[in-house]
Amino acid sequence: MAVELNHTIIHASDRKRSAEFLADILGLEVQPEFGPFLPVATDNGVTLDFAQDSGEITPQHYAFLVGEDEFTRGFNRIKELGLEYWADPHRKLPGEINTNDGGRGVYFADPDGHYMELITRPYGSGS
Repeated sequence: MAVELNHTIIHASDRKRSAEFLADILGLEVQPEFGPFLPVATDNGVTLDFAQDSGEITPQHYAFLVGEDEFTRGFNRIKELGLEYWADPHRKLPGEINTNDGGRGVYFADPDGHYMELITRPYGSGS
């Protein structure tokens, strides 16, 4: 068997709010509770397992490779929600998207400050 990412745990101050937020942006569904986790499954079978955490949340980065239609839908939802967004990971280009590798990309934060990214082309795939 090849090595594949199966799941990752995302700590959240309100796991339901965070899972619903990300599922809404990505056009996915929040799955039924699994033990202490509230999973959101991606189309390639990886689950993002949201875990309730009462301590300080250390922001992490999560990048999602999406199709053009999914990018448009997600980006429109980001704007509809009035979220801040950036074209770069250093937040120096607010209110913009990037066109790296001939695709489109955008960064935004979830309710706990996790840094989310939507990209339509993998890094290094452009000419």
